[in-house]
Amino acid sequence: MKLSISKTPFEIILSNFQSFLEKRDISQITSHIYFECVNNTLTLRATDYEIAIQSQIEVHTQEEGKATANGRDILNFIKNLKEGDITLETQDDLLFIKQGRSKSSLQMFNVNEFPSLPEFSQSQQINIESHKFLSSIKKINSTAETNNAKFELNGALLDIKEYSFNFVATDTRRLAIVKYDTQGINTLSLIIPKRAMNEIQKLFVDNIEIFFNTTYIIIKSPTYLFFSKVINGKYPDYEKIIPKEFKNTIKLPKDKFIESIKIVSSLSNKIKITLHANEILFESMSDRNHKASTQLDIQTNIQEEFVFGVDSKYVTDFLAQVDSAEFTIALNEQNAPLTFMDNNFSTIIMPIIL
Repeated sequence: MKLSISKTPFEIILSNFQSFLEKRDISQITSHIYFECVNNTLTLRATDYEIAIQSQIEVHTQEEGKATANGRDILNFIKNLKEGDITLETQDDLLFIKQGRSKSSLQMFNVNEFPSLPEFSQSQQINIESHKFLSSIKKINSTAETNNAKFELNGALLDIKEYSFNFVATDTRRLAIVKYDTQGINTLSLIIPKRAMNEIQKLFVDNIEIFFNTTYIIIKSPTYLFFSKVINGKYPDYEKIIPKEFKNTIKLPKDKFIESIKIVSSLSNKIKITLHANEILFESMSDRNHKASTQLDIQTNIQEEFVFGVDSKYVTDFLAQVDSAEFTIALNEQNAPLTFMDNNFSTIIMPIIL
């Protein structure tokens, strides 16, 4: 294999591939990136068996072929080169990278041992609009866990029903959900790992197609082809947790509410919020003898004082994803779950018992 390639787009792809590499054991083929050059197109692949990625880039080919190189080492060398073209060339078991008087040689592994990517067909496409999928992943991502003993909670549920589809995540102390009404979609439930959601947000902005098979969720864009194993398991019956009606709903200004929370949460994440008819009082709940408080003058129109304790991080995680200038708090009994809402996005939070 011998080709020349522009540094900048090559470096971008190599950078985005780093999260897909085996890092603990560099003797594994999965610590390498796979290269295949055919018809002036260089195909690159990386995988650690849980997630995988493929991309293609135009090159000037002198000799077609295949190669592998340690993904971290090739990026470390490439990023210190100057702008312009770089030459890649294989000789025996080495991949040479050259630019002007700069040169590096990297040991290749057997290209035939590199794992193949999962297969999928057009018939396995999930017909969800790009912006709905990507914005929903972003909204619920902070609620999904990574190290829960219940493995199915280390991700988010894509729950497609006959006339709707929901994106759901929970850490058992809160539940985030984005709901869409639709028609004509076949039913399907997939648990997408949080690690995959993090990578999806890094790689994709819009213009994606989504596919699935029994083991993987696949996302395709003009630049990248992404694979992630889905989580096997039965997701909790989240619909039982969602309140069907509320005694009080209060519309509040997002920015002023965030400002007030930041003031009192500077001492402790645990805060107490007291709702009055004409004001809201925010107080810290520090274990030490430290206190902070602030007040927001606003018409809530509730008939009786309502007091609740809450982890401020759960509230600010929700508010960080609110698109509107206002949001809604929906309440039932004291010490019952609290519901924070913004259009079709809700987070249900277990209160701290005072």
